[in-house]
Amino acid sequence: MAARVIVFEFITPEQWRASGETFNHDGREIFFRLDGDGPPLVLLHGFPTSSWDWHKIWPALTSRFRVLAADFLGFGFSDKPRDCSYSLLAQTDLIVALTEHIGFRRFDLLAHDYGVSVAQELLARDFDRRNADLPALLKSVCFLNGGLFPESHRPRPIQRLLLSPLGPLLARLFSRDAFKRSFSPVFGPDTAPSEEELNAYWSLIENRGGNYISHKLLRYMPERKRQRARWTGALQRAHCPLRLINGSADPVSGKHLASRYRELIPDPDVVALEDTGHYPQMEAPQAVVKALCEFLDVPADPTP
Repeated sequence: MAARVIVFEFITPEQWRASGETFNHDGREIFFRLDGDGPPLVLLHGFPTSSWDWHKIWPALTSRFRVLAADFLGFGFSDKPRDCSYSLLAQTDLIVALTEHIGFRRFDLLAHDYGVSVAQELLARDFDRRNADLPALLKSVCFLNGGLFPESHRPRPIQRLLLSPLGPLLARLFSRDAFKRSFSPVFGPDTAPSEEELNAYWSLIENRGGNYISHKLLRYMPERKRQRARWTGALQRAHCPLRLINGSADPVSGKHLASRYRELIPDPDVVALEDTGHYPQMEAPQAVVKALCEFLDVPADPTP
């Protein structure tokens, strides 16, 4: 029997939003999508983007899992308050509250970029829960490209500038063209985003004035350094299976990050995607679905 071809269609952010809903967390409106049947799977997106990052693999995942994808506070269609610290610990609290709200008691996790730090904190909290004889939340964790180890994270020059004292001014001046110049180079040599995709990404960033808080969102980088021992330890003593799906051509957290992962993590499970950059779910969606389904022991090919 010939293999079926999976088509990964582009949908606009507004189409993505139309199928979502909102959750009130500490007085803030959080956008999320929930769809599909099967085992619960939670997706955590990256900086500076949103849950829309998952739209190419959404149909494939929701045909196999009950999938939850939210926009973190400060991202996408969620609220973007100016008077917020945007700590990763608070974002983790948000995800825990949302999973409780929808009734996910235990779940598999797929995390990218910014989201990998939230996944690491969830692993650390599970370690604490198990020591207190409480049930763990995570069944497994699959990472895409992200700064799992601060010493291996290579931020873009604009990120360093936004973290500097000039950050508030630069955030106000940051434009769509500046975004394109800094964002497109993190993709693979043959998988750069189209103009349509760049417009979509930018519309989600500037929605609700999100482009004016970029310098605040980037506080996650020094927070990663402060939490390095806790979050690296969470990986090294993880109670559940881990896999890293790594776009090797990523200048931010590509093959150099995968090498560090192999050095630090016992029995490392790494899938390398050659010629793929920082956004494997956008650049190589079929390969990501295949690697994730193999990891979770779920058929990767759609049923006839």
